[in-house]
Amino acid sequence: MKINRLKIVLVEKEKTNKWLAAQLGKSQITVSRWCTNDVQPSLDILWQIAELLNVDIKDLINSNKD
Repeated sequence: MKINRLKIVLVEKEKTNKWLAAQLGKSQITVSRWCTNDVQPSLDILWQIAELLNVDIKDLINSNKD
């Protein structure tokens, strides 16, 4: 199940995993695992990502509504 939309939002904002990893002080592998939904970032990290990408945190999370 895909919980976050991080990969999609990065593409929309024309940013890369490498850029995000550098901004957060995280490894590219960690960010890549977030983007593929293998693991999920903490809520605190999602807030930081939302601020960096200038989006609402809700834009980073898939809704369970169909």
